[in-house]
Amino acid sequence: MILRYSKLDFCERLANHPASRMPEKCCVKKKLTLEEERELDIKIGFMEGVVRRDPGYVEALQILGDDYTRRGRYVAGLKVDEQLSQLRPGDPLVQYNLACSYSLTGNFNQAIAALEKALALGYRDFKWLAQDPDLNELRLHPLYKNIRAKVRRLQSKKD
Repeated sequence: MILRYSKLDFCERLANHPASRMPEKCCVKKKLTLEEERELDIKIGFMEGVVRRDPGYVEALQILGDDYTRRGRYVAGLKVDEQLSQLRPGDPLVQYNLACSYSLTGNFNQAIAALEKALALGYRDFKWLAQDPDLNELRLHPLYKNIRAKVRRLQSKKD
């Protein structure tokens, strides 16, 4: 079965994609079936084509990075998030996703630096930060205590 995506399908996917609202990734999901894997691979191929034609298309990059992560292609997702961080250096959600990608690839020092930048830029979803499965390994890292302390300080300022 060949799936084809029209421009309308693509626009609808962009409009409904979580990246437009909250682009956090979450790698710990139910295992994909073979059919879901094939469909995701087709979507990835389509988005790669879109990004090849327009490397600055932020929303397409966000979708592609999210799809790479869902597929378990963490290094490819990291490359996309690094590209997004160049395009949107002041976006706290982009920095947060970059931290997630660094964590998923075992680059914990860089993940901490990206999380600190995300917090400095205004990232404030502390509940998600505390439970995001993409950061599970990072939470075990000794430097993560600095993030916890910073979050407590930010929360106390809010109260």
